[in-house]
Amino acid sequence: MPDLLDFQPDNPHPPAKGRLLVSEPFLPDPYFRRTVVLLCDHNAEGSFGFVLNRRMDLTINELMEDFPPVNARVGIGGPVQSGELYFLHTLGVRVPGSVEVVDGVSMGGDYEQLRAILASDPKLTKQVRFFVGYSGWGPDQLQKELNDRSWLVARASKHRVMDQRTEAIWRDTLRGMGKAFAPLANFPEDPGLN
Repeated sequence: MPDLLDFQPDNPHPPAKGRLLVSEPFLPDPYFRRTVVLLCDHNAEGSFGFVLNRRMDLTINELMEDFPPVNARVGIGGPVQSGELYFLHTLGVRVPGSVEVVDGVSMGGDYEQLRAILASDPKLTKQVRFFVGYSGWGPDQLQKELNDRSWLVARASKHRVMDQRTEAIWRDTLRGMGKAFAPLANFPEDPGLN
């Protein structure tokens, strides 16, 4: 039985492509505070992914002039290459060149084909998440942060990754990790105010 007062439960999974990094409640880094990152790749050369619960106050149409009028929100994937646009989608082989990251969720692919698909059927926009920038770690950097207990690792699902309602993803992911992690979701942002 898990100790409900253990505020540093062991990581249930190793980091891997298609897993979620969940920041611990008091991670001091203001950029990654209370974030959930989808790992899109993890190997000896490093790791990268997208923050799932940070958004810009812009739509894709405000950001990209030549995009079909779909008005999808744009996430802030991370501080690296913040001038570049990236996307996750559930359109599979309809977007050639994409790479599956999580069962049913692919990354990238032919941008022009994506534009054509959304121009012909704007309702498919709900199957795409756009990001500017990404989050990256050099060789062994992520492992050091895991050893420092900055991150917890959780399983990802298509639903969790594609859910555009970003407000509760951090808490919901912790609660979904089980009884040992659920209390972490209730920690106040500033314990001094408790």
